[in-house]
Amino acid sequence: MSLSHRTGWFIATATLAATLAYGYACTPATKSPAAIGASDAASKVYVAPGSHDEFYAFLSGGFNGQVGVYGLPSGRLLKIIPVFSQFAENGYGYSEETKPMLETTFGNIPWDDLHHTALSQTNGEDDGRWLFVNANNTPRVARVDLATFETAEILQIPNSGGNHGSPFITSNSEYVLASTRFSVPIPQADVPISDFAKKFKGTISFVKGNEPGKMDVAFQLLVPGYNYDLARAGKGPSKDWVFFTSYNSEQAYEKLEVNASKADKDFIAAINWRSLEACVKDGKAENWPADYMHNVMDDFTRTAQVGRKQSVKVLTPTTCPNSIYFLPTPKSPHGADVDPSGEYIVAGGKLATVIPVHSFTKLQQAIKDQAFETTIDGIPVLKYEAILAGEVKDPGLGPLHTEFDGKGYAYTSLFISSEIVKWKLSTWEIVDRVPTYYSIGHLMIPGGATTKPSGKYVVALNKITKDRYLPTGPELTQSAQLYDISGDKMKLLLDFPTTGEPHYGNAIEASKVEKLQKKFFTLSENRHPHVTKAEREAGVSRNGKVVHVRMAAIRSHFAPDNIEGVQVGDTVLFHVTNLEQDWDIPHGFAIQGANTAELLVMPGETRTLRWVPKQVGVYPMYCTDFCSALHQEMSGYVRVSPVGSNVPLAGNTLKAQGQAARAAARGVTLPTPPGGVTGPAHAHGAAPSPNPR
Repeated sequence: MSLSHRTGWFIATATLAATLAYGYACTPATKSPAAIGASDAASKVYVAPGSHDEFYAFLSGGFNGQVGVYGLPSGRLLKIIPVFSQFAENGYGYSEETKPMLETTFGNIPWDDLHHTALSQTNGEDDGRWLFVNANNTPRVARVDLATFETAEILQIPNSGGNHGSPFITSNSEYVLASTRFSVPIPQADVPISDFAKKFKGTISFVKGNEPGKMDVAFQLLVPGYNYDLARAGKGPSKDWVFFTSYNSEQAYEKLEVNASKADKDFIAAINWRSLEACVKDGKAENWPADYMHNVMDDFTRTAQVGRKQSVKVLTPTTCPNSIYFLPTPKSPHGADVDPSGEYIVAGGKLATVIPVHSFTKLQQAIKDQAFETTIDGIPVLKYEAILAGEVKDPGLGPLHTEFDGKGYAYTSLFISSEIVKWKLSTWEIVDRVPTYYSIGHLMIPGGATTKPSGKYVVALNKITKDRYLPTGPELTQSAQLYDISGDKMKLLLDFPTTGEPHYGNAIEASKVEKLQKKFFTLSENRHPHVTKAEREAGVSRNGKVVHVRMAAIRSHFAPDNIEGVQVGDTVLFHVTNLEQDWDIPHGFAIQGANTAELLVMPGETRTLRWVPKQVGVYPMYCTDFCSALHQEMSGYVRVSPVGSNVPLAGNTLKAQGQAARAAARGVTLPTPPGGVTGPAHAHGAAPSPNPR
């Protein structure tokens, strides 16, 4: 049988198998062979009221652009962290302080596709400081600060089309790794798509990751125009290397489901990042023009600052030889994973009939022996047999992603046949398999990407739920499933619905994160330009058509809570400072007719809502977060007058009330301050720009 006929037969067979497996997987199950007694399972996931879960799990939300934080083993949703998408619940991406976080060279982008997560590491172990996540559509990498569970930094990735293969972390967080899913002309140019093989390239980006506020593209490696996918950094003996899967070595550009699946083998790109560092240090990298944004949330003003970068260092395999090698890997590989010892590199080929395992020791020997099949664009292709440690035979249909339990076993997700298979390192024998419900993509073991995994649970991240939960119309929730892997056999304990698509995830011991928690922002350290540190500092001021309201919020009132003198068409900026200095006492703020979102203001911080009244009237404003027994009373009004009205600008602040009371006692009527200003804001001179950036 010719190669082309064999490939066509394989694809047809795989498609049929997928259809059959899908139909089987989505048939309501009456009894799972992996299930244990209901009371037994319930007791294993039960977390008593007032008790805490053992692990934090961070699951990407996929198309919602956010991260879901869950407790394990309970599966309880603890928080949604907005990163690349606006989030009306707390005003992220709507408030004037957070809007700059979504700035890119394409403008302010209110949504993106968040696929992958990676925890910061020290000596190959998760350390609980930061979570890195990727934006796929407009290529970016973000840092989430796990002391506050907030997005602290976002870096745009230049020379990239689709940042799917990102972010992955080296063993001491030296670099966050990112690659291009969609190869494009680099630099971008108007070229025929049919010139794909000649003009389209990919990049592997190495982002500085170990200094908060200073993320940057340290350098990029220009690589052939394939589709680059998931990666793992090495460990132990391989810690100076990273391993990226790639597919579409055919360099097809249409009908990829067929044309990008013809080759029997694609590649893992094995890259020595220490070698690349040395080449940069030796001046071998070229400075290429680039245009990308770096957005950082300032710790003290609590306002995002935007920086624009104009160049990036680029290396090629020919300018930095002996830094990258291709490892032949069947077939359309998706996941690349490195075992805790750093010796074995496991690939998940979406259309493969085996799970190939490469040996780092053999890889080093093959390089030394120059056991090369060929060279592609200066990249040696190693011989498959020379680097192969072994193959897991007949694992199931659609192997994708492998993680490890630290006890000598690996766990691989199988998308088409909807199952997890457990196999033994070094002997490659399958020792257990369990069904998942349904169409598992990735899986996750707490610490499974580190040198010290916790071999207690594996979580299946599933694409389809069908009959698992109460129906909710055409769109059903996706789900995660928790399996006990502490014994010889995997046992299903729990399903729990997820927010968005649980594409990928990490979990970490709660003790590593709990001790870092920030409970409130210290008011005395608040350096926001419009902070109100006490009610006597509250006030209103006008600068042309811009009105600044410096507002204090404390249980259970705003100051000021009545404002007059605003005119139709004014831009009113409410700078709300939460004066509380206690844990778990946020205040909210909203006003009728605002076309942004509410604000949720944490203790000690200042947040700004922009409001442009369109009509004359009196508009209520109120606290949106239940903060005390008198929460309903925490409200007020803004009077809006016609353009050109002579109604003076005034707010009933403590200072204004005190002045009025003293004047009334003397029988004196106070004049309107110059420019119609009331309260202490006038003492600061001309009001700043309406945009606090």
